[in-house]
Amino acid sequence: MYIPSSNRIDDDDEIRRFVAAARSAEFVTVGSDGTPVATLLPIMWEGDVVVAHMAKANPQWKSIAPGSPALLISTGPEAYISPSWYAAKAEHGRVVPTWNYSAVHLSGTVRVHEDREWLRDVVTRLTGVHENVRSEPWRVSDAPAKYIEGQLGGIVGLEITVTRVEGKAKLSQNRSENDRRGVIKGLLEEQDYEAAKVAAAMDTEL
Repeated sequence: MYIPSSNRIDDDDEIRRFVAAARSAEFVTVGSDGTPVATLLPIMWEGDVVVAHMAKANPQWKSIAPGSPALLISTGPEAYISPSWYAAKAEHGRVVPTWNYSAVHLSGTVRVHEDREWLRDVVTRLTGVHENVRSEPWRVSDAPAKYIEGQLGGIVGLEITVTRVEGKAKLSQNRSENDRRGVIKGLLEEQDYEAAKVAAAMDTEL
């Protein structure tokens, strides 16, 4: 990922919080014919390993040999940035549009799992991540055992050993404070959820 120094996220805890908040990632591998293939998956990152699962009917996993390279892309809020928001527009007019966003890329090697107990453990833990915040969380054990067994037969597990972590937050860090305040104001006037989230992320950087 291209990351100018002003946009680089170096703090490991911040990167892990970002991925945990995103809760999902595009899982990218290269097929046997050299064509990149991607599937959006809910993920769980623990230590240097990310676990996930996908439908067995999805052909992507069939082209994955043990130790194959893989890329996970987690993204945050993003928004179009109008040059009309910059204070610099009134000063000299030398401004152009851009796009603000945040992303984390996790690169590594992947292993496919079909073992039912491995899958059951991952599905149980991944479900817990999302359900444990609820007043009455749903548990895998709430469903009939035979039904769950059948569902496990329809998925494969993915274990990605992470070897490289890259974090980027492109939030107008290269602009003046007045320009950045103008962008925040403009984003908040957009009445758009994504724009408001980008504005909030920019505000923490001021």
